[in-house]
Amino acid sequence: MNSNVMVALISFLGTFIGTLGGIITSGKLTNYRIEQLEKKVDSQNRFTALVPIIEEKLKGFERRISNLEIGGLNYEGIKINDYKDNYAFTRNSQSDS
Repeated sequence: MNSNVMVALISFLGTFIGTLGGIITSGKLTNYRIEQLEKKVDSQNRFTALVPIIEEKLKGFERRISNLEIGGLNYEGIKINDYKDNYAFTRNSQSDS
């Protein structure tokens, strides 16, 4: 065989192997990055699912705080009245009389 043909075949094989290696490596990197993005999306979806629960709890806390600011909290028959810095604990039945 002619030496020019041998050089051309060796160059072709080198180029072919390098190209295949690059394609395979690029595919693996792309798959890895897609998996990482899927993990981020999953964590975001879990957080998004928790938002309505957090909002409901926040509404409950806001309601409790507004009850305290208005002048007391009715909890299991006990009314807490705020007299300046002194707290008086009375039963509802006693405060109604």
